[in-house]
Amino acid sequence: MMKNISHKFITAGCLISLLTLPACKKDFLEIGAIGTVSETTLANKAGVNRLLIGAYSLLDENGGAPGASYFKSGTNFLYSNIASDEAHAGTLGNLPNNELIEAWRHDASNVNFGFKWAEIYAGVQRANDVLRVLAQVPEGGISADEAKQIKAEAIFLRAVYHFNAIKMWRNIPYLDESVSFGNGNYLVSNTEPVWPKVEADFQFAAENLTPTKTDVGRANSWAAKCFLAKVYMFQNKFTEAKPLLADIIANGVTASGKKYALVNYSDNFNPTKQNNSESVFMVQNSVKDGSNGGNGNHGDVIAIPLVPGAGGSGSNQPSFSLANSFKTDPATGLPLIDTFNDFDIKHDQGLAATDPFTPYTGTVDPRLDWTVARRDIPLMDHGLFGRYWILYQDIGGPYGPKKNMFYLADAATTTESIGWSLATANNYNMIRFADILLWAAEVEVETGSLDQAEKYVNMIRARAANPVDWVKTYVDKANPSKGYTSQPAANYKIGMYTGQFTAQGKDFARKAVRFERKIELAMEGHRFFDLQRWDNGTGYMADELNKYLAHETKIPGFVYSNRLESKFIKGKHELYPIPQKEIDLSVKDGVSVLKQNPGFQ
Repeated sequence: MMKNISHKFITAGCLISLLTLPACKKDFLEIGAIGTVSETTLANKAGVNRLLIGAYSLLDENGGAPGASYFKSGTNFLYSNIASDEAHAGTLGNLPNNELIEAWRHDASNVNFGFKWAEIYAGVQRANDVLRVLAQVPEGGISADEAKQIKAEAIFLRAVYHFNAIKMWRNIPYLDESVSFGNGNYLVSNTEPVWPKVEADFQFAAENLTPTKTDVGRANSWAAKCFLAKVYMFQNKFTEAKPLLADIIANGVTASGKKYALVNYSDNFNPTKQNNSESVFMVQNSVKDGSNGGNGNHGDVIAIPLVPGAGGSGSNQPSFSLANSFKTDPATGLPLIDTFNDFDIKHDQGLAATDPFTPYTGTVDPRLDWTVARRDIPLMDHGLFGRYWILYQDIGGPYGPKKNMFYLADAATTTESIGWSLATANNYNMIRFADILLWAAEVEVETGSLDQAEKYVNMIRARAANPVDWVKTYVDKANPSKGYTSQPAANYKIGMYTGQFTAQGKDFARKAVRFERKIELAMEGHRFFDLQRWDNGTGYMADELNKYLAHETKIPGFVYSNRLESKFIKGKHELYPIPQKEIDLSVKDGVSVLKQNPGFQ
């Protein structure tokens, strides 16, 4: 429902970033463009609901502004996975701006930042359009209860879009429905505090949205509470977050009324099993709905392996360091938090597809093989992953991403051709219940009980330890469609913490929780922003990523030319640069109202 193409491009005026309005002629803004619909025409129940669907539709960051979806990347595979220690771009000059971001060599002229800025603010504009038009609906045209829900959903979406911008740039302009060309207030600075305004929007949504919704893709009150908790976590407001997270864990439900709970780990990435009890808020993608793939997951079209019939291009390739993070202590099954990178999991870097290979036989966390596609381990029902599914191994590495893949048996209903590639029905989980539990563990480490923090982490680990959901070997390697044996595909061993948090103290507990987030949420668009929020000016992020860089550049047979002379600079690369185009278009009295982020002036 949420991705109906007939609604996706409905506009109420000039739906572009308000910060680019100076580039439009005033008379153009006053004359309705062909294909647009006036606010007066839309000021009714049906019109406002269609505008609201249009506001939801840009959550995938596809269709609101120029630029291919994989440059904007609503899943943040580019701005989080590749820009952190999780993945390599895996291209060979084909996507130079992506490669610059991977190498931390980007500047304010990189067009990808402009694409993403414009897309996010198109979402802000669409949410504000809903509020403006809703206020114009004649009395009796819509019930008070319906109007209340529409307003709360629009304000929720406005907050989500602003929050996405805050993660990227931190210093951003906040735009509400009062900002317009007609009001002459469209040049909004990025020097005013925005956190309180985003908090207020999520608080309003939490207080006014109903706890359940008819459509699973809509925001309910609990989703708003979860985003509010996330805003608190980004500001280190642990005291405020603690009771909110406790309430969510005890009482939270999905939009369809399911009690929040952990499901089989792999179900979170299976298009046929999404919108389950772990789904707090998902960006809805669909295919075979009359949109010719337009409503599918476009952000990941280049971020899947070159599997026959899958149409990927091999970008977003998991790093050696990420794969190593899943090694476990053979005695306890606990992660090797401080020593995971001492040696590499056996891989086939530099080997030919025909060369003999035996996968790593040491103990690993079973989540490894739901996250990283690696040589001679089953890739769902596509077959044993191999060298022939990696295009640029020399610069991308031997691994492929797995969480955005689909089952071949389901391809007829979960994929649709968009020409050179496939759009999929794989949703993007902006927040899932595992997120909530790990935030709660962080809060307990900082302000509460180390024992309770350990219990939350063990809930996550106990789910992963269930062998029912481990990757198994094929009955017939030559014919994966015959199914799986009961034999685990690797030497999986995962154990629980048994008092180490209290025994070893707060510093250890903090490291353990952060490491658990790293492996639980790997390749899901969170890592860069987690490192960012944990930094707080300490240099933590620079230290982590420069250690990673030093490791990756020493691997034999791995060229990694993009980063050979790179360095993550403290005080600069934690945030992305404000797009230069936006600065140039936001001049008032000879001075831009937008101030560039540190290090990019």
